[in-house]
Amino acid sequence: MMKQKNTVNVNSMRAWILASRPKTLSGAAMPVIVALVLSYVHCGDIRWLPALLCLLFALIMQILANFVNDYFDFRKGIDDEQRLGPRRACAEGWVTPQAMRRAIALTLCIAIIVGLPLAYTGGWPMLVVGAICIVLCFLYTLGGAAHALGDVLVLLGFGIIPVCITCFLQDPSLLLTSLPYATACGIVVDTLLVVNNYRDLPNDRRTGKRTLVVLLGKRRSEWLYLALGWVGVGIFIVVTMITQWRSPVNTSHMVACLPTILIYGMVHTITWQRMRTIGSGKALNKVLGTTSRNILIFGITLCLGLLLTLVI
Repeated sequence: MMKQKNTVNVNSMRAWILASRPKTLSGAAMPVIVALVLSYVHCGDIRWLPALLCLLFALIMQILANFVNDYFDFRKGIDDEQRLGPRRACAEGWVTPQAMRRAIALTLCIAIIVGLPLAYTGGWPMLVVGAICIVLCFLYTLGGAAHALGDVLVLLGFGIIPVCITCFLQDPSLLLTSLPYATACGIVVDTLLVVNNYRDLPNDRRTGKRTLVVLLGKRRSEWLYLALGWVGVGIFIVVTMITQWRSPVNTSHMVACLPTILIYGMVHTITWQRMRTIGSGKALNKVLGTTSRNILIFGITLCLGLLLTLVI
């Protein structure tokens, strides 16, 4: 086997692990876990087989999206020497283009195999949802990101679809109840896309890529990043206030939302300040990693807030 100067063997296990981008998988898992905690709070139980299949499907979809992005960005020449973001498998020679094409096809087949049993639980609409998920995996790379649609795709793929569908498969009556939480998750996950595009702003302008950050400009995008995190928190607060208004004797809902306000809101604001201080360059990759961690914190604190309503 050939060996790269970075010690990653071509098409090796390590190469495929790097190509799957493990750090992005928490963003795919978080909405499903939030949905399961929400279902448990409302129903007192979890249907474990649909739960595990939803989680597995979400992770496979994220890996598929990463493979598609890696391959087609390489084909389009986007991952060149001016790239500021983390290194990509095809561009670095860790994975050959032919192997990546086969991996995309194989991952797609695995996703279909995992997703088909969900149609037995949720009926034929699950087949439509699965098809939409697959389209979203390709749409982002093949035009969505270049036309300021990336943020909408994130809201759908990391919020509305995984949270609402997971809750629906647990109990169909939770579909509308889950919508605010789904929106909050999607909005918070979008902070990752915003800081990614903020880092790539000069290169995206050079190549004519019209992301939302390009359209807004640098300063407005910084404020967008801050606002997205707090809008996610605000949605949770509003939902808990409405819940308390409907059940005035239960004050636990307001207490439960405090972890989200105090923990996620604080770390998100600190990260925003660091993002503004750095301003540009590869150093923003550290902000990208911190944002990924913050998304995990949001999911944990939101779940904690929901669970506290059962014990307070």
